Amino acid sequence: MRIDRLELLNYRNYEKLELEFSPEINVFIGENAQGKTNIMEALYVLSMAKSHRSSNDKELIRWDAEYGKIKADVYRKYGKLPLEITLSKKGKTAKVNHLEQRRLSDYIGQLNVVMFAPEDLHLVKGSPQVRRRFIDMEIGQISPVYLHDLLTYQKLLKQRNHILKQHYGKQSINDVMFDVYTDQFIEAAVKIIRKRFHFMELLQKWAAPIHQGISRGLEQLEIRYQPISGLDPDWTPEEMASFLQKKLLEVRKREIDRGVTLVGPHRDELQFIVNGYDVQTYGSQGQQRTTALSLKLAEIELIKQEVGEPPVLLLDDVLSELDDYRQSHLLNTIRGSVQTFVTTTSVDGIQHETIKSARLFEVTKGTVKE
Repeated sequence: MRIDRLELLNYRNYEKLELEFSPEINVFIGENAQGKTNIMEALYVLSMAKSHRSSNDKELIRWDAEYGKIKADVYRKYGKLPLEITLSKKGKTAKVNHLEQRRLSDYIGQLNVVMFAPEDLHLVKGSPQVRRRFIDMEIGQISPVYLHDLLTYQKLLKQRNHILKQHYGKQSINDVMFDVYTDQFIEAAVKIIRKRFHFMELLQKWAAPIHQGISRGLEQLEIRYQPISGLDPDWTPEEMASFLQKKLLEVRKREIDRGVTLVGPHRDELQFIVNGYDVQTYGSQGQQRTTALSLKLAEIELIKQEVGEPPVLLLDDVLSELDDYRQSHLLNTIRGSVQTFVTTTSVDGIQHETIKSARLFEVTKGTVKE
C-alpha cells in the first residue's frame, strides 16, 4: 500500500498543505519545531484515528480554527481508496471512499502504518503500559474485532472498578450487577488474551531471525507474553475463563481494599530475552535498540503476511538515534519494498543509496517545498 497525496487543513501549524509523494522514500528535512513531525503524526492519525503524541484531539487542530482535516489518496492492491479524518471540538469523524464510518473501529485497518520514533527505543526499557499499548495498536491494525473487544473490556473494567470503589472498606460486595459485570469482563478478557498470544507467536516468528541478522548471528531474541501467572496458552476459552474466575475470587478482598481490578489483560506484560537474559534489566543500550529495531521490522513483515501487502513506514527522527550499522540494516531492509517517510535535520551523515534516491522536502515554519 502507498499514500500518493496528502492534504492538511488547519492541522497543528499547517493552515493548508497539499503534497504528492514518491511510492518509495520521502524525506522531510528541517530544524526542530518547524512541522516535520506534525506531517508524520497526521499520517499516523489517518491510519489509527488517534495521535501517538497526544490523547487530546483538540491539540491537533490549528490554533484559533474550528476544525482540522486530514485527507489522503491511498492505494491498496485493489485500487484507490480516499481516506479522510475531520477533527472538531465536538469529536471526530472518519470517511472511507467518501462514506462516513459509523464506528472508528470500522475505519481502522484501511491504512496500515508502522511508526518508528525515538520514544519507540524505550519500548524495551519503558513501562509495561508502553508495551501493552504497542500490542494493542498493532493487533488493532490487522484485527478490527480485537479493537471492539478491547473497547468492551475497557468499559467493563471501568464499571467493575466503579462498584469496587463504592464498596471500599467493606468486607464483601453484595451487588448483582457486579457479578454480571465480572462474568462479561472475564469473557472479554479471554478474547483479548487469546488474540495477544497468537499475535506474539507471529511476532516472535519474524523478530527472532531479524534480530539474529542485525546482531551478526551473536544474539537470540525471545519474546515472552506474560498474562496472569499460571495461565496456559494451550487452554480452551472455557478453561481460561474458569481460571480467571478463580483468580478474581482469590483477590476479591484486596480489590475491595484498593478499589481496583487486580487481575486481567490491563496488567499484562511483555518480556524480551536475549541469550537467556532479560534485556530490560541486563541488556546494554545497543541490545535494547537492536531489540526495538527488530520488533519494528518484524511488524512490517507481520502486517504484510496478515494483510497481503506491506504497510507504510514512518521513521520520525530515528535515523540519527541509530549507529551506522543499524541504520544501514534498516535502510537495506526497506529499500524498494515499503513506502517510507523520514524526518531528519540533515541527510549529510546518511551515506546510503536509499536516501540519495529519495524525494526531498524542506520544512520551514509550517511551509513545505521540494
